[in-house]
Amino acid sequence: MARESKFTKRDLYKFTHHLLLQHGYAGFHFGLLAEKLNITRAALYKYFNNKDELITEYMAFEMERFLKDLEKIGEYPRFEDQLDFLLKVILKYSNIHQILSLAFQIPKSKHEKVNQTLQQLEHQHEKMYALLNSFIQLGKKEKILKPELPDHLLLGFIFNTVNIPNRSQLPEEAWTNLIKEFLCYGMFRRKCN
Repeated sequence: MARESKFTKRDLYKFTHHLLLQHGYAGFHFGLLAEKLNITRAALYKYFNNKDELITEYMAFEMERFLKDLEKIGEYPRFEDQLDFLLKVILKYSNIHQILSLAFQIPKSKHEKVNQTLQQLEHQHEKMYALLNSFIQLGKKEKILKPELPDHLLLGFIFNTVNIPNRSQLPEEAWTNLIKEFLCYGMFRRKCN
């Protein structure tokens, strides 16, 4: 039996993060988390009514951290500087896209706190989209991005390219440069017919 002990919010979120990535939403449960924290499940229920309450609170926390960094994109006047900054921020939070996609698996709840946090996540997502949309519009205004490509397609390529694992174990700067080269110039030596 796990002993009753104190745990920090940092440890709670760290293990929640790892367990969500490892087991997904359906496989995540308080028993796994309690084992990692070396506490009883009852200790977790003192703070959270259910796993959805914990997971949504954790997601809102991560999204807020991401947005705080992302908001600094406006400090860079040129699109290419914003792209460099954006890639660094996305790589810093490389798992956030995967974690936040789990929010769609959380059903509407009878617990008001869960529903409020899901609504907060929706507002945070809208704020993120507005920041990224401004970035895309700047690229089109500077005639760097093709105007005929839809904004959501451009953003999708950026996020999904960054989600590719660095299996070569390249240093972060080299990996970022490869991603940027791919985004800017594609994978072909010549234009396809």
